[in-house]
Amino acid sequence: MKKFLAFHAELVTVWAQERPVAYLAWSSAPRHLASRDRFIGWNGEARRRNIRFLAYNTRFLILPWVTIPHLASHILGRMARQISQDWERIYGHPIYFLETFIDPERFRGTCYRAANWVVLGRTTGRGKDDQTHRPNRSIKEVLALPLHRRFHELLQGG
Repeated sequence: MKKFLAFHAELVTVWAQERPVAYLAWSSAPRHLASRDRFIGWNGEARRRNIRFLAYNTRFLILPWVTIPHLASHILGRMARQISQDWERIYGHPIYFLETFIDPERFRGTCYRAANWVVLGRTTGRGKDDQTHRPNRSIKEVLALPLHRRFHELLQGG
């Protein structure tokens, strides 16, 4: 079988015919995200205890010369099936929930929606180091994909 995904810490390279066609970057999830926290249904203590079971898709790039229809949603689907076991191998625990942000003024998030990600809401535009309680950056849409059918229970529990 040809190599499709190569997982290196938080950077994933997607290969086709021995050439890279896309890159994804993953990181730990932002601590406070109201729409996500409401969707999961957790309180502050559960969030502190279980946020490590979330992965945040910080970047997704399909190289400019690649013109394969539906490749982006296909990659996201493959990633969703593989990331938890890769994360567990590297970091010692699984992932139950994926999330990302899109800038709705620049993108529609079509590939995420086609891969069954759901829109949870919008950010406040204040960032993680907010001192003024006023927006200081663009407001993003929050999209997520639960990876386990019992994700609520797993993320709310201890």
